[in-house]
Amino acid sequence: MNGILLGVVVAALLVAAVARRFGLSSPLILVLVGLIACQIPGVPELELDPDLVLFVVLPPLLYSAALDSSYLALRSNLRPIGFLAVGLPLATTAAVGFVAYLIVPEFSIAAALVLGAIVAPPDAVSASAIGRKLGLPRRIMTLLGGESLLNDATALTAYKVALAAAVGTGATLIGGFETFLVAAVGGTVIGLAVGFVISKVRGKLQDPVMESGIGLVVPFFTYLAAEEVHASGVIAVVVAGLFLGQRSTRASYATRLQDTAVWKAVDLILESFVFLLIGLQLPSVVNGLQGYSTSIVVWASIAVLVTVVVVRIAWVFPFTYVPRWLSPRIRAREPEISARAVFVVSWAGMRGVVSLAAAFAIPLTVNSGEDFPGRSLILFLTFVVVVGTLLLHGLTLPWVIRVLGVQGDEEQSDARAEAAAQDKAARAAAARLDELVGADADDVPQVRNRAADILRSWNTHRANSAWERLGRSDEDLGESPSNAFRSLRLEMIDAERGVFIAERDAGRIDDEVLRKVLRELDLEEATLDRD
Repeated sequence: MNGILLGVVVAALLVAAVARRFGLSSPLILVLVGLIACQIPGVPELELDPDLVLFVVLPPLLYSAALDSSYLALRSNLRPIGFLAVGLPLATTAAVGFVAYLIVPEFSIAAALVLGAIVAPPDAVSASAIGRKLGLPRRIMTLLGGESLLNDATALTAYKVALAAAVGTGATLIGGFETFLVAAVGGTVIGLAVGFVISKVRGKLQDPVMESGIGLVVPFFTYLAAEEVHASGVIAVVVAGLFLGQRSTRASYATRLQDTAVWKAVDLILESFVFLLIGLQLPSVVNGLQGYSTSIVVWASIAVLVTVVVVRIAWVFPFTYVPRWLSPRIRAREPEISARAVFVVSWAGMRGVVSLAAAFAIPLTVNSGEDFPGRSLILFLTFVVVVGTLLLHGLTLPWVIRVLGVQGDEEQSDARAEAAAQDKAARAAAARLDELVGADADDVPQVRNRAADILRSWNTHRANSAWERLGRSDEDLGESPSNAFRSLRLEMIDAERGVFIAERDAGRIDDEVLRKVLRELDLEEATLDRD
């Protein structure tokens, strides 16, 4: 099994590399490749392990997304995110459960609600990737990102309550509310505690490698700690990630650079793996359908998939506009969002591997010893919803965004804000430089003054480059001074790098020396090569 999983990881990375090389959507290509691969004779059948997804894959993906999220942006959009991340999964659970109960005679109401909770949480990995590529407005990206961070907690809590009722453990509405309250509050407290402790520990270490190593362990430890006390591991990981992401400004530059590279690599590996794994589940879910009539399977698949899509649209529009109509405070506090943008949010409802993991985690029997009602059909319907939404929304979302013309206009305003901030920073840096040079004017003045002149020139370049990026056209204005500085210095760095490599090859410097100087040149190139 370990060899098979390693093979899946390697294959997933190769497919993702090809997709990225040709500008294709990696998640969709990976799912399609998985669907095709599982039909090839000799390809081993791989049944998804729920614990692998919930305890190994999900925590680092949530943690990485939380690190990159803006706490301030999430807080300013808390109301709409709450409707998406809490209200919508519960509404989807109820609607899908009701429809499935009417269509499938074998389903009890509790089993139908289990299915509803399983297919309730969208996975915004694909939607976010498409949105970034096509330049969706930042507020929409914040809404989709905030939803994806928290909706798993809502859906998995509803899943636990419905599953307890289905297996005969007993569950009530009040008990379900208490479970959700414990999960939310407990997860928040644990996430804050872990974030605070890790922030203090990493701050004392001053060791970028060790700090990144600890960071890799944080999501797994946080998730397990929360789940052990029946709190929400999802919420705990998200809160810890948001806390540490907000505190990342206190870390050293080396830690920030290293963390960014590490988590991008982790995200790529895990996301590629899970989407290929989704496609490979087809044989497992189809094999359990013996005994069901084709008509029941087909009608249930269509009804559940349509319900999932329609409920999201029917929920997003009224809960976007009705609160604004009813509350002047909301209208004053929140910017208006166009109907076209709302539709994009409502169409970004792709499901992912968390739904499949929850479906595979359903026990084979209930407490009485009887088979769990409709377990194999729940697995198949979950697979239909996951693959159906990935293909439906994933293939059409870019077209919808282009046709509706929903694109962000923050680039120019961001550039202005950056230029203004850079100007202030340059003034502060110049004042501090004058203060330092003036304070030590009697100590080797020629050396310090010469260094100060060079630094003043560099500081001016940094300040001017931000302004020059504002609406500049090379065709109209020619090459700007900052662009000339950057391009010339990049060529110089390339020449320096070539000399150091040649010196190493000739045996005049050691590889350790080469790695040291290359890192210095790489860091300088990174500061220059922004575009």
